[in-house]
Amino acid sequence: MDMSAREIRMPLSEVVAMLQDLNEFVVSLDRLGSRQASGTADEHTVGKFIADWDVARRSARARHVISVALDAQLSEEENAEIDALCEQGHFYGTDSAVSPSTDQSS
Repeated sequence: MDMSAREIRMPLSEVVAMLQDLNEFVVSLDRLGSRQASGTADEHTVGKFIADWDVARRSARARHVISVALDAQLSEEENAEIDALCEQGHFYGTDSAVSPSTDQSS
């Protein structure tokens, strides 16, 4: 499937909510990375951020919103192809996952 020209419509309110969450995560993780580099934060600080800011649930909700839009607007075959592409990702905690810092494929 050629995805380069495809467009998916989503409610603006949902897109804005996801963008707000992603902005909070990206800015906060960048700040945490800077704090780790300077020695004023450690892994516990990052874990506390992820738990306190409900990062897993909020990210899962964004994934759900996108999945609902895809399911409603694409065929079963197209959705199956996207699902297969998503399964090819690198997942923390799996033996086959390559750490981004050691991945030389880029």
